[in-house]
Amino acid sequence: MAARHVRDHTATAPAVWSRDFALFFVARAVARLGDTMLPVALAAGLLEHGYGAGAVGLAMAATAAAFAGLVVFGGVVADRFSTRRLMIGADLVRLGTQSVAAGLFFTGHVVLWQICAVGVVNGVAGAVFQPGVASTVPRLAADVQGANGAIRIAESAAQLAGPAVAGVLVGLASPGGVFAAHATTYALSALCLLLLRLPPLPAGARTATGSALRAFRADLVDGWREFRSRTWLWGVIAVWCLYMIAVWGPTVPLVAAEVVRDHGPGAYGLVNSALGAGTVLGGLLAFRLRPRRMLRAGAFALFAFFGFPAAVGTGLGVAATAAGAALAGAGLSFWGVMWATTVQTQVPADTLNRIHAYDVAGSLAMMPVGQALAGPAAGALGAGRVLLTAAAVSLAVAAMMLAIPAIRDLVRADASTAAH
Repeated sequence: MAARHVRDHTATAPAVWSRDFALFFVARAVARLGDTMLPVALAAGLLEHGYGAGAVGLAMAATAAAFAGLVVFGGVVADRFSTRRLMIGADLVRLGTQSVAAGLFFTGHVVLWQICAVGVVNGVAGAVFQPGVASTVPRLAADVQGANGAIRIAESAAQLAGPAVAGVLVGLASPGGVFAAHATTYALSALCLLLLRLPPLPAGARTATGSALRAFRADLVDGWREFRSRTWLWGVIAVWCLYMIAVWGPTVPLVAAEVVRDHGPGAYGLVNSALGAGTVLGGLLAFRLRPRRMLRAGAFALFAFFGFPAAVGTGLGVAATAAGAALAGAGLSFWGVMWATTVQTQVPADTLNRIHAYDVAGSLAMMPVGQALAGPAAGALGAGRVLLTAAAVSLAVAAMMLAIPAIRDLVRADASTAAH
């Protein structure tokens, strides 16, 4: 019934653009801009105060670990309470923590455990915020794919601009200035969400029964049951775990190390820009193309990732690597919109936040494993061979998804309006 309620609403909602979707669009773009500024601020600030690269990694890991460990529970909470209020609360918490961090850097009293504690709180807030993103899009727009494509374009553009803005702020002010700017992005996001009007879900969708602990446990079990009942869903996430371990996890650090060593940091900046430009292109394609079988189309797009690690692994020049990065970004972005839209339109609204949380947790859990194994593997086999292996596995992952009928043959929920 909850899924039918959302479909009934979206049948009369604007296709994509409306006042409320525009507010959500700005909130997501501004938040991503701030998030991409944070690594620059952490690196510059901690190094300036005598800490090394290990401390920077520890501070980043504190946020990632708290987020990955708690996002499933955040999904349960989001399915039982107002997602809008939870997201506003999470933004306000992060406004506070980043303001504290800015104060620490401005005053010069930077202690690593305090920065890590700020990161943990940010991770908890993110775990509460993120599950609600999935259920918000189909409540605001009838054209869920178009809405996801528009958001992906905005987030990709923000990801391109964020590090550059952070670099300018570090140069003109200080790392504390970047943290202050980051806090401001959370304030703007919270304001946009405060002004947002979401249509209500059915009254029964969040009805609690029994004790709070028993209801919470029952919601976890119910979410897991819904997750397991969809072969296309758990099949993709299982394959994606392999992708994170063997492809994305090692590709990011090894490409950075190899390109900087052979061509300098400026070349790596160019490659990153090409990757970002590719994600914008992929979002534009996903905004326009309407495949009847979205996961099949997305899996085909993932084949484009092959050229990115292969170019670096074979020792090609910066131009070839940048071209491979652009294609990889386009393929990943197109897949991301196809996947997000499929989940948002195929899963009942009253369990969507929990399912999205399982998706996020499953996707993120294996990425640090791949990153941690990248160094030892490169030491034993050579970075080039590891990157070529990642390229080969990227092809295998796309082929595996196409080989699973439940993934390959899933027809989009709004197939009657799709281009054939």
